[in-house]
Amino acid sequence: MTKTVHAVYDGKVLLPEETIDDLIPNQRYLIKIIFQEKSIKKKRSRVLQKISARATDLGISDLAAQHDHYLNGI
Repeated sequence: MTKTVHAVYDGKVLLPEETIDDLIPNQRYLIKIIFQEKSIKKKRSRVLQKISARATDLGISDLAAQHDHYLNGI
């Protein structure tokens, strides 16, 4: 059986990102470790995409310049 699982190393142990139901406890397994820097960047870009999807146009063109006026009515 071959299974690909992404895991994070916390300094002591590898923690799988998803559950692995078909492993037998106390069984010896061979683990091949491949560093994936790209997976971290993908997660960050998904977060920015989620924020961007929730952004709405308030119809105010100068919100940054007049934020006190819109926030406090000054």
